[in-house]
Amino acid sequence: MSGAPSATRTEVVPVLDLRGGLVVRARAGDRDAYAPIVTPLSPGSAPADVARGLLGAWPARRLYVADLDAIVDGVPPDLGALRAIRAACPGIELWVDAGFSSEAGVAAFLASGLGRPVLGSESQADDALVRRIGDRAVLSLDSRDGAPMGPAILHEDASAWPPEVIVMTLARVGSGAGPDLAGLRALKARAPHVAFYAAGGLRGPEDLPALDGAGAAGVLVASAIHDGRLRA
Repeated sequence: MSGAPSATRTEVVPVLDLRGGLVVRARAGDRDAYAPIVTPLSPGSAPADVARGLLGAWPARRLYVADLDAIVDGVPPDLGALRAIRAACPGIELWVDAGFSSEAGVAAFLASGLGRPVLGSESQADDALVRRIGDRAVLSLDSRDGAPMGPAILHEDASAWPPEVIVMTLARVGSGAGPDLAGLRALKARAPHVAFYAAGGLRGPEDLPALDGAGAAGVLVASAIHDGRLRA
């Protein structure tokens, strides 16, 4: 089944996971096992090629990029890969998670003009950076196997949340297990003013109305687009 039901308002945000300068295939959050992606959407795993392929399959206004070298190993963001994506996809906004954990790192990235930083809860020491940066960044509330990652206060205190929040369920990434609808409903009930973006588990277009009903503003997707289960 392909295509998107016309009734849904949920925004689809295509995802690229970068490692070693290439796009890799994410599976269940096991980052050490991610291998360079093989996809019918691109002749190879170069970031610019895969970005073009994703947007050809699903025209979107933004892309989410996870720089796994930066998140896992603490190295600086791969600005070369990000520039290549921007050059290949002009006019597209990039949301970039590069393990940002300091105000200086966020400021340097903002100065590059390559997109909006995503502050992953797993990379934070407390809630201070999220509060100071505010709506200049997107917050990602990361969890694995139901356990919140990072400082508990970031998950518990909705007053720290910026206007846009990703709900990242790592164990569901690439699994096709379906999105965490119950978790989304609970978060939306706590913070109705926040735009929540689900991440992990989308099976296909049949999940979009359910996400809409759970209050999701959008959903981050990779596997369902690469596998042809989701097409515009």
